[in-house]
Amino acid sequence: MNFQIAVPALAAFVFSLVTGPAMLSFLHRLKFGQYIREEGPQSHQKKSGTPTMGGVLILASLLVGSAFFIPSCPRIVAVLLVTFGFGLIGFLDDYIKVVKKRNLGLTPAQKMGGQLLVAVAFSIYLLRFSGLDTCLRIPFTGGMRLDLGLFYIPAVIFIMLGTVNGANFTDGLDGLASSVTAVITVFLLAVAGGSGIHPVLGAMLGALLGFLWFNTNPARVFMGDTGSLALGGFVVSSAFILQIPLYLPFIAIIYFVEVLSVIIQVSYYKRTRKRVFKMAPIHHHYELSGWPETKVVSIFTIVTAVACLLAYAAY
Repeated sequence: MNFQIAVPALAAFVFSLVTGPAMLSFLHRLKFGQYIREEGPQSHQKKSGTPTMGGVLILASLLVGSAFFIPSCPRIVAVLLVTFGFGLIGFLDDYIKVVKKRNLGLTPAQKMGGQLLVAVAFSIYLLRFSGLDTCLRIPFTGGMRLDLGLFYIPAVIFIMLGTVNGANFTDGLDGLASSVTAVITVFLLAVAGGSGIHPVLGAMLGALLGFLWFNTNPARVFMGDTGSLALGGFVVSSAFILQIPLYLPFIAIIYFVEVLSVIIQVSYYKRTRKRVFKMAPIHHHYELSGWPETKVVSIFTIVTAVACLLAYAAY
């Protein structure tokens, strides 16, 4: 078991460190720089032109770290396909942005359609091919489970879309999405048991640590939607394989707070023409309240770690 965690993690980490500089140079040559929206925090304007689409490095490292274990751990294929499926949607979105030099890539309908397709395909896999039942473990009940029955597929789709878009909103500060997801991955490893997905979990941890080498403040590369959508897909697909999606409000608390802040901001503004937060997603609110970017990232990562400890106690 330790071999199935340590080897993929180290392989992904080393691959990321070794190939990262070449990828950054390649993105620079292609002029795949991030477009910073003018309505965002003014302090972010200096980041304009920083290479984006760095999520490709995460995905490549993940594949390198876990591919060797596919024959012995076939369930990791499902996690990889979901991760790469959402990553592909993000890649298309990023590519359109950098080529057209604008902040809008795919239309909302196109992004949602692609996400629905991946979510439906994964729900069918879970129901018909995974060997898992439709029961989900309930936190703080000593192992009691909830059988969703006919509501299973709608629940899978709803939870997947919420988690993936929460991860997408979380990616707005240097190292934030990477740090938060790395902590979540440690929790998933701690409860993985005999699920057979240890290699892909270990590989993702190594890939994220390697990516953080280039993504911590000041970031030399951004993951883009290629990375953030892929991370959301990875977390939620792993949670369903482990039958613990009801733990996501704990372990992915930052994802959900981020997406909830956007929903609250937009809904309240439409009704009153006033704002609840200085800016949404909520990490920008704290920036505009005077918190340094590094402090926001550190606090959000600490909150995730504490929430994961609470979830582990609830397990």
